[in-house]
Amino acid sequence: MTWTEAQSYCREHHTDLASVRNPAESQLIVELSPVGYRAWIGLYRDSWKWSDGSNSSFKYWAEKEPNYRASKVCVAAAFDDSGKWEDLDCGVKKPFICYGPVPVVPVVPVSMKVIKVRVEKPNGVDLNDPAFLDAMLVEAKKNLRAQGLDDNVQLAWRKQPDGQVFHKEEEKKRDEL
Repeated sequence: MTWTEAQSYCREHHTDLASVRNPAESQLIVELSPVGYRAWIGLYRDSWKWSDGSNSSFKYWAEKEPNYRASKVCVAAAFDDSGKWEDLDCGVKKPFICYGPVPVVPVVPVSMKVIKVRVEKPNGVDLNDPAFLDAMLVEAKKNLRAQGLDDNVQLAWRKQPDGQVFHKEEEKKRDEL
């Protein structure tokens, strides 16, 4: 699409053409696009403003760009040049990059199981030591993978109100179990 068509499409279906306000956003755009393409971004020459109205002093022009020819008032990122920018005629048809709002979706587990674990305390080991707890989770995950569970399984310790995971079991409770 032309730059104007791309902007209209992005505004209708997403939020706007991509704004690149820092090196991290530039790297993200490079990772999203195939090498060798130039794609429209939301920068245009009206004092080089972003189409979404955002401000940024970050610039990532290719060598000898912008070259300020009269018809070159829109900007594409060149993916054969690390995503560096060049000014182009807005009527040229190019792929483009939109951005949209980051969805705020709560992460809900598909299913959740609570498993009670009884551990005999090895001599000199603090069962509530974070390093020990992490190591136990790593081993448990290895065992679950060996039994065919996929990598989407997440394990965590349930901490008691006092912040501890393990508590010494009382003698009579053990007999009742």
